Amino acid sequence: MTKTKQTQQTQPAEQQRPGSAFAYAPAPESRSVVDIAPSYGLFIDGEFADAADGRVFKTVSPSTEEVLAEVAQAGEADVDRAVRAARKAFESWSALPGSERAKYLFRIARIIQERSRELAVLETLDNGKPIKETRDADLPLVAAHFFYYAGWADKLSHAGYGPNPRPLGVAGQVIPWNFPLLMLAWKIAPALATGNTVVLKPAETTPLSALFFADICRQAGLPKGVVNILPGYGDAGAALVAHEGVSKVAFTGSTAVGKQIARTVAGTKKKVTLELGGKGANIVFDDAPIDQAVEGIVNGIFFNQGQVCCAGSRLLIQESVADEVLDALKRRLSTLRVGDPLDKNTDIGAINSAEQLARITALAEAGEAEGAERWSPACELPSAGYWFAPTLFTGVTQAHRIAREEIFGPVLSVLTFRTPAEAVEKANNTPYGLSAGIWTEKGSRILSVANQLRAGVVWANTFNKFDPTSPFGGYKESGFGREGGRHGLEAYLDV
Repeated sequence: MTKTKQTQQTQPAEQQRPGSAFAYAPAPESRSVVDIAPSYGLFIDGEFADAADGRVFKTVSPSTEEVLAEVAQAGEADVDRAVRAARKAFESWSALPGSERAKYLFRIARIIQERSRELAVLETLDNGKPIKETRDADLPLVAAHFFYYAGWADKLSHAGYGPNPRPLGVAGQVIPWNFPLLMLAWKIAPALATGNTVVLKPAETTPLSALFFADICRQAGLPKGVVNILPGYGDAGAALVAHEGVSKVAFTGSTAVGKQIARTVAGTKKKVTLELGGKGANIVFDDAPIDQAVEGIVNGIFFNQGQVCCAGSRLLIQESVADEVLDALKRRLSTLRVGDPLDKNTDIGAINSAEQLARITALAEAGEAEGAERWSPACELPSAGYWFAPTLFTGVTQAHRIAREEIFGPVLSVLTFRTPAEAVEKANNTPYGLSAGIWTEKGSRILSVANQLRAGVVWANTFNKFDPTSPFGGYKESGFGREGGRHGLEAYLDV
């Protein structure tokens, strides 16, 4: 399946919801609320500047393949310049009382709230995810993280890390493209609250919201050099991780890159946190509330087109209710709307890049080749952009690639089990350990199963629920360290 071909027969939109008397009408969010400049520079020491070697790259809207802007591409010299600026700013920033640092964080949080509609449209254009996700999930959480860590800035001695915890220095942070602004908030908010300064490299396919955040830092009056933003490719990220002036490395992304980073920092004094890939199990027991579980399954794998590290990409259903759950799930998938991410009715947006679409397509084809049964609802895919229909596979075994490898797309692998012990064994049979979900009416079963699952986050009768007060992170090849909550402070403090 490619972005321009769909094997399913398409239906008119008003026929996609059986029994509905209401025809679908587009409800697009206006692009006029965001003003994207033709070009952007690197943000170093409080100013936008060209790359030292003059290199640039283009950022493209995944839903249309339209070029949104030209962006300066950071190299090793730019990384060095940014780290030096951050080290200089660290002297005065770390010396500020926590209550003074908190004022800046509160100000940033309020500006994010004031500009949330603009930022939501920008994120949807640059990333491809539906506007209702950026508007209703991403942006509220971004502001909440800055508000939350602003509250910690003058209370660090009460965080449980000693009477006088000290900041580390410059934090080198590398974030992914699936939640560009939210991952920025997860990284920058605790770093600033604890008195560190930051050099952040956003993903090359989604640099715009980070550059808009740089403007928010100026709007908030943040001292120069405290936050530096370096759009670029993997070489810039590698240079940042390896720079001797960096005291803390924070990375969210693939397990393969995480292993490279671990090798780079080994033997140095740098602190490091890694939040890597996942292959989360969503376990549905025979006493689960089926309709509620189906909504959780859909949210677990089709939120953000499945481009989520903690996605519930493996569905484990107890055998006695497997047919009932699958029938209900297929009915629900037939109501999902795939299309223009700026349309407020859209449920499934565009895949972030041609490269990611190719990976999803290859793994789905491997699932078919290995004998799993593929199913997608009838839906019409736009002719331009990067698209993949919501897909589920049945007849999957633990030996299938689609059950073992992280697909990072809207593809669900369905397995069955008979006993709770078998469910736990199958759920843990993965090199990853980031997330899991449990669906049952028995609280005792929730506690028993959750205690046996090797996952950093276990949701009960829900999925993909996040809060800035709650720590998040993984085991095994899903990384180490925690972000969010009181635990998220430790990685940025000398304790």
